[in-house]
Amino acid sequence: MRDNAAIAERHPKKAFLVLFFIEIWERFGYYGMASLMVLYMVERLGLADARADAIWGAFSALVYSMPVLGGWLGDRVLGARRTMVLGAITLGLGYLLLSVPLAASFFPAMGLIALGNGLFKVNPNNLVSRLYEGRYSRLDILFTIYYMSLNIGSFVSILLTPWIKNHPQWSIVLGPLHFDSWHLAFGLSAIGLTLGLLNYGVFRRYLLPYGAKPDFEKLRWSRLAAVVAASLAIAWLLSEIVRHRPIALAVVGGFLLLMIYVFAHLLVTGERSDRRRVIACIIFTFMSVVWAIYNQQIYTSLTLFALRNVRHSLLGIHVSPAQFQDLNQFWLVVLALPLAWLYQRMGRTRRGDFSIATKYAAGLYLLAAAFFLYAAGSLTAIGGIVSPVWLVAGYAAQSLGELLISALGFSMISQLVPQRSRGIIMGAWFLGMGVSLYAGGAIAGLASIPPGMTDPRATLPIYSGLFAWFGGGISVDGERPSPPSFALLASGRLRTKQSKVLVALAPEIEEDWGE
Repeated sequence: MRDNAAIAERHPKKAFLVLFFIEIWERFGYYGMASLMVLYMVERLGLADARADAIWGAFSALVYSMPVLGGWLGDRVLGARRTMVLGAITLGLGYLLLSVPLAASFFPAMGLIALGNGLFKVNPNNLVSRLYEGRYSRLDILFTIYYMSLNIGSFVSILLTPWIKNHPQWSIVLGPLHFDSWHLAFGLSAIGLTLGLLNYGVFRRYLLPYGAKPDFEKLRWSRLAAVVAASLAIAWLLSEIVRHRPIALAVVGGFLLLMIYVFAHLLVTGERSDRRRVIACIIFTFMSVVWAIYNQQIYTSLTLFALRNVRHSLLGIHVSPAQFQDLNQFWLVVLALPLAWLYQRMGRTRRGDFSIATKYAAGLYLLAAAFFLYAAGSLTAIGGIVSPVWLVAGYAAQSLGELLISALGFSMISQLVPQRSRGIIMGAWFLGMGVSLYAGGAIAGLASIPPGMTDPRATLPIYSGLFAWFGGGISVDGERPSPPSFALLASGRLRTKQSKVLVALAPEIEEDWGE
């Protein structure tokens, strides 16, 4: 323990870098796969838009709902570090299976990826929050920079994966298996996870002082074997859920009830001060749910919109439909450090940094503005084809909103929740986003293009109508305005609640957990 304490005292920054780089490679794998999945189902498997959107929505719901399991295993069973490694291994196996050119392997691969993401996702965030325990005034800055790591890896993979896919002449034949460019692109994700695990294995000593209670106990191999066996069964079950839409809907409903139970249990069993913090977490989780519905459009309706109604060139460079997703990662990386600098500068003023509630409300307004821009682009279309400049501008607003909401969700939980419940609450937070991602996929299906409709002038009103509905307050048909967007309604609700709950919590948090 003395050695661990010495490492903790001397090298918290190195421990942060270990987590920073394993997140880079994990996100490299996930977003490389995500950039192609809906297109793969539509273009390669021949599924209708609505069916592909529904499968991706169910898969995304499982991806973001399973962290409640990973948080519980990290807090109570294996420890955060061990569960993180188990999740990374599971993800790698899922990507490897996805790259196998067999129809029977598609859904089992999705099951492994959903489970692996659940085991992995919450635990690095949990470990980051422990690096500067008790110094919460720095967490907004720390998590904003940490969030940037997620997008460095995804930015590179979204460039490379569609690029590999776009070279159909590239293929490998191994016996009866023919690995074409699609499957070679998916295989790149497995390589990313392998590099991430190698990074952790070389530098894991810097993380030894940090973790949940089970991390500092001797590993019980029988317990690990039981977890692995249960994980394989769960992965198979998840693959069946994704395959069957009615089952997926029922499971998502169950996840919603589970999230309600987790928060209700903490409200009933917690002390008075803890209950007030849980109420604040519930409010912020609802705002994150709204963000996730909008974010899901990146991989569904916005990608299919780019396929059919956006000019495939930017600054004279050819851009494939999947690569337009990289605008999100580009802006996240570009804007993260200036935003962290702004937080630091505001923190030094007499007024202090903006409250998390203010940041969330601003982020929600930016989401609505982004979809207003996507819809407005249709007004300048030529022959049904929109300039990619509208996507550049829209993604800039959407990405800044994401930094103000999703990145600070980790910080919010770290500031409001005691250590003993942090992993479970983070899992519940992801659970809420999982439910909303399913909803986002279902909403994207409203813009499903009928089979045989290939004229951009016919498909454009379908997409612009959906984006106008998300943006609120713009009429694309000149007859009636679209209804107010989720983001605008939620931001108004947040402003109301802020005065009643969040401001009341501020002095208490500052007194109990201030630096």
